[in-house]
Order: sequence, then C-alpha cells, then structure tokens
Amino acid sequence: MKTIALVAHDGKKAELLEWVRTHAVFFQDKQLVATGTTGRLLNEALNKEVLCLASGPLGGDQQIGALIAEQKIDWLVFFWDPLSSQPHDPDVKALIRLAVVWNIPVACNKATADFIVTSTLVGQDYQRTVPDFSAHNNRLS
Repeated sequence: MKTIALVAHDGKKAELLEWVRTHAVFFQDKQLVATGTTGRLLNEALNKEVLCLASGPLGGDQQIGALIAEQKIDWLVFFWDPLSSQPHDPDVKALIRLAVVWNIPVACNKATADFIVTSTLVGQDYQRTVPDFSAHNNRLS
C-alpha cells in the first residue's frame, strides 16, 4: 500500500480538498498522512482515516520530513502558497529538499498532482530508485 503525505498552507487548503474529492477513488487504497488541520479536513472530505501529525508551523512539516527520510512516504503532495509569507518557510524548504534527496514524487500544485495521479506508472508496481548514501555516510571513516 502506498503512503501519501498531504500538506496545504491555509490559502491552499480549499484547493487541495477539492482536488482530493475529485480523485477520491484514487485515495481509497492509499495510506494518508497529513499535517494538523489539513489531515482533519481530509478525513472529513474522504470519510477515511488520515494519520494527522502536528500543524506545519508546530513541527508537522518536519515530522513528514522525518518519515520521508525513514522511507515511509512514497509521494508528497504539498499545495504551498507562493504568495503568502509563512513563519515556517525554512521547514517548508527542508521538507521539499528531503523529498528530492530521497527521490519521491512531489506535487506542489494541482497540475503536477493531476499528472502524477493519471500517470500510467501509478497502476504499476513502480519501484523508485532509493539513493545510496553510503559514501556520504562513510566519508570520515
């Protein structure tokens, strides 16, 4: 079962909820993880259990980042608001960075999320390449 992390800034929560409702069938067999309020809203929208972490500014973005580093997240959907200043901008950057480091798909807007959901790879047992960081981990040995 694939695990998808869903995050949305306040100004993008309605857009994320609309997008998730549009693709509700897609999400039925997925495990969902989300930050605070977004998770509660998704639970109601999908009538499905969502693992709700802390609110983004209170550490939820970092909790999702930790799950990515532990290879427990397969895909990140983060509808972030590029026109709004966020008190936790460094956390947002770190979260997206970890998704790139660990080579998981990231959708930061509806268009990209639509492309991923409708990709022919979604229906396959796609195995992403997990980077080998052993050289980095052993660099001072």
